[in-house]
Amino acid sequence: MGIVDRAQGVMSREDLVNFIEQFSNTVREEPVSWENDSLEGFLKAWSAWLRDMDGYFINRGEGVPAEPSWQLIAQMLLAARTYE
Repeated sequence: MGIVDRAQGVMSREDLVNFIEQFSNTVREEPVSWENDSLEGFLKAWSAWLRDMDGYFINRGEGVPAEPSWQLIAQMLLAARTYE
């Protein structure tokens, strides 16, 4: 199962912990999948995606979450790895 699929399966805090452990390995194992591979770039991309996330959900025909879920946090982490 790929990291994107694993993010979709995050439903609990423990799931998120496991996801983050696996996600952190992708920096080393799949460096090509990381555009924002510095901490500064990653955090800036995370904040930019969070600011723009309403558009992400609207474009997918989904409602914008009112409260974050464990799965949404995983989605944010994935987005921050490549968001510009």
